[in-house]
Amino acid sequence: MNLKKLLLEENVGGFDLLCRTIYGVLATLVLATGLVKRSRWKWIVALIAFMGLVSSILKHCTPYSILGISTAKKKKASVQEVYFNKQYFRRY
Repeated sequence: MNLKKLLLEENVGGFDLLCRTIYGVLATLVLATGLVKRSRWKWIVALIAFMGLVSSILKHCTPYSILGISTAKKKKASVQEVYFNKQYFRRY
């Protein structure tokens, strides 16, 4: 497995993306309103908020990449990409 696929490929989409956004926003609101009193729980909720929002913005989840899961729609390759890939592999 290459590093680009592991760290950059979009693999979150649809309902999964919506859920990550919602729990990220809700966790941020819980922190902002002060509903969590204990310090340990504040860090846990902050981690949930951060991971939810970052994974929804980047549309990427590293554990999904490791497990080979993808909820994102597959994109069709454009003619230019196909031509470039053929030329690249033909040359080398």
